[in-house]
Amino acid sequence: MRSEESVSDDAERGRAPNIRDVARLAGVSHQTVSRVLNNHPSIRDSTRDRVLAVMDELNYRPNRAARALVTSRSRTIGVLASQRSQYGPASMIQAIENASKDAGYLVSTANLPDTGEESIRAAVEHLLAQSVEGIVVIAPQVRVVRVIEGLQVRVPFVTVQSGGDLDDHSIGVDQVAGGRLATRHLIELGHRNIYHLAGPQDWIEAEARMRGFLAEMSDQDVPTTAPILGDWTADFGYRAGIELMRVRDFTAIFSSNDQMALGLIHAIRDEGYDVPRDVSIVGFDDIPEAPHFWPPLTTVRQDFDELGRRCVARLLGNLEPGAAGYRGSIDPELVVRKSTAPPSF
Repeated sequence: MRSEESVSDDAERGRAPNIRDVARLAGVSHQTVSRVLNNHPSIRDSTRDRVLAVMDELNYRPNRAARALVTSRSRTIGVLASQRSQYGPASMIQAIENASKDAGYLVSTANLPDTGEESIRAAVEHLLAQSVEGIVVIAPQVRVVRVIEGLQVRVPFVTVQSGGDLDDHSIGVDQVAGGRLATRHLIELGHRNIYHLAGPQDWIEAEARMRGFLAEMSDQDVPTTAPILGDWTADFGYRAGIELMRVRDFTAIFSSNDQMALGLIHAIRDEGYDVPRDVSIVGFDDIPEAPHFWPPLTTVRQDFDELGRRCVARLLGNLEPGAAGYRGSIDPELVVRKSTAPPSF
């Protein structure tokens, strides 16, 4: 039988400690060490503490691939993402990574170069080849969601969607409610001539926020004009703002995201007008920079951390015995700052 000194000598020679080394020093079987690694409920607290102390002493890091072979569990969640450059999708990915880590899972992300069916299919197969146990789909384009639903994916999956008609595979922030919140705020301030700068209409969120705007305007019996279709960028917001200020038949604009709102504010000021004295602006997302716009931006906040937790919890409801899976959507929150005020006329 090898001594503690021989294990130490191996470490000095550069051999990484293994599970049997941990077992010897802890005075338990390697099966017991394996049960500790897998949080088996039958292990006594004193035994678990002793094994964990030895792991720390040896700087032992379990080989995840080897554990997967033994347990048939990779403890890896896949994320399929079609957009990482926009604030919303990027924040969701970060939130899912944090929630997965807290639950003891790794995250493997596959990025879609385009929304063609072959690209989507290849990305899903890439994740499945890594033995992911579940997939979160952060692809807000309508086409991607439709293709995913038709693929008959053989592991549990969750799509991050919006609106009130979420099915068993979807979870999200209620974007329609967010659009209503933004529009209602402007109406309650006294605005009746309100424009909506929408996002691209192949995005589920953009369509849902526009539906919220139109529904609130209709319910409040306020005349509407056709929404302007944007592309999420501050550059588009600026160009749209320059054109709109030549017309000036409005007193408020609800922008479908904060970046386009930033461009609008820039254009309005360049044309010699003031926000909010001449035009009130509401954005959507509450990006970290929103409180530092000039003026600070009134916007609709989405709780991305909670969304990430719920996505992971929904998957774990299928993967872990006794885990609770969330149902329903998350309510957004209106954050009122200085970019909105009653109309000056």
